[in-house]
Amino acid sequence: MIEKITYIESRQTYPYKNLAVEEHLLLNCEKNQCILYLWQNRNTIVIGRNQNAWKECLVSKLEADDGFIVRRLSGGGAVYHDLGNLNFTFLVNKDNYNLDKQLQVIIEAVAKFGITAVKSGRNDILIDGKKFSGNAFYETGSQCYHHGTIMFNVNIDELSKYLTVSKEKLKSKGVDSVRSRVANLTDFNKDITLESLKKSLFEAFEEVYNLKANVIEFEDLDQKDIEKRTAHFASWDVIFGKRIDFQHEVSKRFEWGQLLIQFNVDSGFIKDIAMFSDAMKTEFVPKLEQGLKNCKYSRREICSALEGVSLLDESEKAMKKDIILWFEELDL
Repeated sequence: MIEKITYIESRQTYPYKNLAVEEHLLLNCEKNQCILYLWQNRNTIVIGRNQNAWKECLVSKLEADDGFIVRRLSGGGAVYHDLGNLNFTFLVNKDNYNLDKQLQVIIEAVAKFGITAVKSGRNDILIDGKKFSGNAFYETGSQCYHHGTIMFNVNIDELSKYLTVSKEKLKSKGVDSVRSRVANLTDFNKDITLESLKKSLFEAFEEVYNLKANVIEFEDLDQKDIEKRTAHFASWDVIFGKRIDFQHEVSKRFEWGQLLIQFNVDSGFIKDIAMFSDAMKTEFVPKLEQGLKNCKYSRREICSALEGVSLLDESEKAMKKDIILWFEELDL
């Protein structure tokens, strides 16, 4: 049961530090505490934990415009952040995780501006059928978080300038462009500002949890720990990950997300493998990679190796079954 709620804002816009603070808060969240953390990134593409940065955005164009690429801990797809976007993170112990309640804070905050928003699927919030907030999730041990975006005045042209969203993904959502699918809060109420949005979120946070929020300052956190985590998120290896010399590549969009697999095959055996996905579940990808290393590069052997990968989560098991059925039909 939540007995204490805590509110913190980041006043800076350096993306690697913002994610470092998020991880720091996650690992230091008390058992019966819920933390609401608000933060902004400037000119940033944020990719999911298992995505391929080179395929999700135009890296050279973003870097030429002094932009940033950052890899978050959670799964899901790539998103664009500018200063017309406000990010939120709810950090709690797993026993107190309540997605509906957390999303209700966002919905109630928006309602204060006379806007009716609704949850759609697992990770979107919509207004009149258009998405203004996407959400993702992460857990480690008994700690977990739910974070997302709130587009209040994002430059939509810049969003589509850097992201390379696959036509297959857009087709699966029944739309034909990024721009047609999203909206800003200012499209529905032109008086919304960053500060008024923060104020409404703070008020809704207290109202939904029926508690008085304890406000902490950014400077009150362990700065040494945050600097260490900032360096980690800013490192090339974390952002771009390994690149392998692959000879074979296969990809497919499932109901749960996109999956792309690259194989380095030597003498008929898989010597190296790289898997990329925008699935919300994050742990299954490295497990499947490990299970396929040194496997014979044949349909039968790959399916057998996948069957042998141990997964405890039921949804991950279902995802693995989908992949096996796919490989059974591939001509390798």
